[in-house]
Amino acid sequence: MSRKLSLLTATTVVVLGLSPGVALAEEPPAPGAPGIGDPYFPLDGNGGYDVLHYDLDVRYDPATDVLDGVATITARALQDLSGFNLDLEGMEVRSVRVGSAEATWAREGGELVITPAKPLRAGQRFAATVTYDGVPQTLTDALGTSGFMHTDDGAIVAGQPDGAATWFPANDHPRDAASVDVRATVPAGLEAVSNGVLRGSRTADGWTTWEWRAREPMATYLVTLAIGEFDLREYRAGGIRFWDALDPDLFTLDLDPETEGPSAGAVAEASLARQPEIIDFLSGVFGSRYPFRAAGGIVDDHPEFQFALETQTRPIYASVFFTDPVSGDLVVVHELAHQWIGDLLRIDEWRHIWLNEGFATYAEWLWLEREGLQTPQEVFDNIAADAPPEFWDLTIGDPGPATEDLFDIAVYYRGAMTLQALRNEVGDEAFFAIIEQWVASQAGGTVSTEEFVALAEKVSGQQLDELFQRWLFTPGNPTAAG
Repeated sequence: MSRKLSLLTATTVVVLGLSPGVALAEEPPAPGAPGIGDPYFPLDGNGGYDVLHYDLDVRYDPATDVLDGVATITARALQDLSGFNLDLEGMEVRSVRVGSAEATWAREGGELVITPAKPLRAGQRFAATVTYDGVPQTLTDALGTSGFMHTDDGAIVAGQPDGAATWFPANDHPRDAASVDVRATVPAGLEAVSNGVLRGSRTADGWTTWEWRAREPMATYLVTLAIGEFDLREYRAGGIRFWDALDPDLFTLDLDPETEGPSAGAVAEASLARQPEIIDFLSGVFGSRYPFRAAGGIVDDHPEFQFALETQTRPIYASVFFTDPVSGDLVVVHELAHQWIGDLLRIDEWRHIWLNEGFATYAEWLWLEREGLQTPQEVFDNIAADAPPEFWDLTIGDPGPATEDLFDIAVYYRGAMTLQALRNEVGDEAFFAIIEQWVASQAGGTVSTEEFVALAEKVSGQQLDELFQRWLFTPGNPTAAG
């Protein structure tokens, strides 16, 4: 995330009427806020600066679960700073430097509070280097596990909504995106797969270092690292470089033993092979080319990993999705749709999560139609008729911070139903124009429900506040009233 800043070049301001030599006092430098301002997660992210780049150099030993890291965070001060915070959970900090000077620091819960040797001026670019180590935390909530998940042969990271801070110091909120370099050193014989483009690997003294670079800015929860035995495949299609990583155990995993069928590995392999085709389809839906230079997927067979996540350029997938070809294709469509809606366009606050999940789910419905299986209207009608009463209880436009609400199935399906209701209201031409303009006008920035409603009204020429109020902010089945 980049912002233009105006630098004050004068150190004093002379006011007419004051005697010569009298100047207004400058505001002294102040610490940045300990949170970025999201009411759902008040201490996630931090104020006072904008991260430009993360350089992460980590070494992980699965035998001990210990990770040693050096993180260099390049940022720009947005105010005169006497200090600033980074989010970091559980790891032991060994040293902190800002520029070439040692900084003082303290731990306050999940906050790493840093005081540089000299204050930072608004607009000043600076680098903070944190040396740290420890056993990264696995997070557990009502929906299962996330964060840094320790597997039988390594680890896999799923950072949504705020798990990035379990393995590196960060400004951990989607509002602040930055480019990322990851160098991961692991025991020789294991792979370490992250975001972006593989720049190379080298082995020495029984350890292999894998270097990945993601030039396009990403939110911290979209940074991943998968360590273990993987079948790593590289190929090119449509001007995009792909890296797919599949756990070899998938090829002996039968997720439906009562019927004869392919292994989870074979299904995953086939679905990932359709990525170029799916990307081409989604480029048509969103009216723009795939937004990144790299793509691919990571599929890991870990019993505590039970979801998929749109980690930028390289989504991660649990094995449970690859029971059959349709299920496998749909989850790949969903996570690739997020590369536009969720990754390229980032939500400004977590309450807007329906935008991410509603659009990605609606992309699944469009794919079903493309495959000749069901139309979006048919899916809409089936859900409206068959969903249990509690499905309609959640206010999906403001679901609340509890994980089980934020990622409730209603946020996904009713989010997509909201888009179908909008399509029915404004017609196909206006609807797809809304989608294309949404992506084009917001690319690389943060978005909100209010901005989407305003754009939909502008493009369609219709007043739509009642429709969105009914579908996003009113409990109950909107189709029952009609």
